[in-house]
Amino acid sequence: MSAIKNVAVTGASGSLGTVIFDHLVSSGKFNITVLRRHGSSSKFPEGTKVIDVNFDSVDELTAALKGQDALVSSVGTPLLQGQKLLVDAAIAAGVKRVLPSEFGSNLDFANTRKLPVFAHKVEVQDYLKEKAKTTPITYTFVYNSAFLDWGLQHNFLLAHAEGKPSIFDGGDITFSATTLSSVADAVVGVLSHPEETKNRTVFIEDTKITQNKLLELAKKANPSKTWNPQPAKLDDITAKADARLAQGIFDFETFVPYIFRAILDPAYGGNFPKTDNELLGLKGLTDEQVYEVVKKYVQ
Repeated sequence: MSAIKNVAVTGASGSLGTVIFDHLVSSGKFNITVLRRHGSSSKFPEGTKVIDVNFDSVDELTAALKGQDALVSSVGTPLLQGQKLLVDAAIAAGVKRVLPSEFGSNLDFANTRKLPVFAHKVEVQDYLKEKAKTTPITYTFVYNSAFLDWGLQHNFLLAHAEGKPSIFDGGDITFSATTLSSVADAVVGVLSHPEETKNRTVFIEDTKITQNKLLELAKKANPSKTWNPQPAKLDDITAKADARLAQGIFDFETFVPYIFRAILDPAYGGNFPKTDNELLGLKGLTDEQVYEVVKKYVQ
């Protein structure tokens, strides 16, 4: 497969998209074009090529993607299903590679694919796989399991703000975790190795960790805080989520327990047995570096 030079990015102003955009630019390897929704107030550095488009129009998306070698999508949850139109436009425009917004849990596991929170991601994956059989389009899915820094910043992986984090099923379940920066580096790595990453999943991680280890590091980073961890069970929170889903309640409270299930339940593949770190140029984090990430957000 020929080298990838021209790269279009969607969702470039989001939590992850911002970091991906920055790393693609700073790598110096690519010509970057941002596809921005009509009416968006998102700002980008002077000199950035930005095309405002209607994301519901295949024709507009196709025109915007002409001349692009790759499309990196980092759109958020509300726009995940709409990525099928992006795929159609990418095919029509002659784009070689699509990286959909699959960043996160291990959807190669059948159990994980069945979780309702991932329905749109699975739909887009299946759509891309089918299109790759009959058109020149290729794909790469990037899995990073838990977002380490984002998860701490947003009181998710360890709800540290009030010192009462929920610790699930004893807290000693090992899971893979990755910073936003390393996810962005992996995107650069995928685009730099198009043949080796063609039509497959790549697995990345910065560290393997447990909730109890995160709690230990949090206590070390903020010893003056009163810590009162709360024992919890994945079965309990997902049962409540199932009940809310049955009532037609589709919100954050309903879907979050399924994400914890995907990360922490060994039957859902959140602890990667092997990774593509070496291929993609990722070094991972030392124990001290992991501590510094925790320290940044719990003080």
